[in-house]
Amino acid sequence: MCGNCCTGPSGFVRFTEQEAQRLARRLGLSVAEFMERYTMVVEGEPSLNEVRAEHGYDCVFLDREKIPGRAVCGVYEDRPTQCRTWPFWQSNLKSPRNWAKASKTCPGMNTGKLVRPEEIRILRDKCDA
Repeated sequence: MCGNCCTGPSGFVRFTEQEAQRLARRLGLSVAEFMERYTMVVEGEPSLNEVRAEHGYDCVFLDREKIPGRAVCGVYEDRPTQCRTWPFWQSNLKSPRNWAKASKTCPGMNTGKLVRPEEIRILRDKCDA
């Protein structure tokens, strides 16, 4: 949990209606209030808001103050599938070269416990759905 993938160039974080409900509940808001405060429309679909940061943009839920010197997700337990499934996105799994490129910006890749191919397929399929 370093937050590197939650900051940088402008992008988007897609989420489902269920995920919006879960995030709204976590924040003590109605879904309408959550959508108004924390989302924007990108290419015709809702995405989590971004906030201007030193080196680009941060996800609206990236917390740089909770733990000094670290950036952490303020909604980690309820984060969208797009966030949960990183780095096992189809674009990264497409080739060893793509995986290597992604791992240059993600210090968590290629470290920690080994993830079995079956688990990777499940995560990949969730993200593709």
